[in-house]
Amino acid sequence: MRLFVALTPSADAVTELWTASEALRAEQPGLRWALPDQWHLTLAFLGEVGEVATSDLAERLGRVAARHPPLVLSLGGAGRFGNRVLWIRVRGDTDRLRCLAASVRASARRARLSVEDRPYRPHLTLARARDGADLQPAVVALGGFEGRAWTVDELHLVCSHLGAGPGGTARHETHASWPLRGR
Repeated sequence: MRLFVALTPSADAVTELWTASEALRAEQPGLRWALPDQWHLTLAFLGEVGEVATSDLAERLGRVAARHPPLVLSLGGAGRFGNRVLWIRVRGDTDRLRCLAASVRASARRARLSVEDRPYRPHLTLARARDGADLQPAVVALGGFEGRAWTVDELHLVCSHLGAGPGGTARHETHASWPLRGR
């Protein structure tokens, strides 16, 4: 299974951002927009994981979720990774979010899974650029976006089925979820 660990924005946050980006989607044909029902905040990308390792990881993630409290987050401001990815910044309890991401990554390593060793940058990927597309107008257009806060109270282990979504996109399916219960 191709797995990642993530948090999901509330339905209201998704609707708000989808509405705010509506005109931009029509004006930027060189971007491949992520579908809003698949929007998420990745904490750790794990790649292909076998069944035994998935079971071990799931047990460990349950313990992580039990130790971490719910988070209050919001979306606001846009940015880009090079000329390839348009994203929206995550705001709010970002220090606690980084701590949660670090715990998730540590649990994956203890389950003998390979995890990228780079700083965690809280964001939600909105779109990927096709060859030659300029992301700067989109960054400017969404730069002033300020979404309302929502409470994240669940951690998800997600299976990604490449090419199984609409138009050949990935389809994400929640494999397991745990409530964030810490204090």
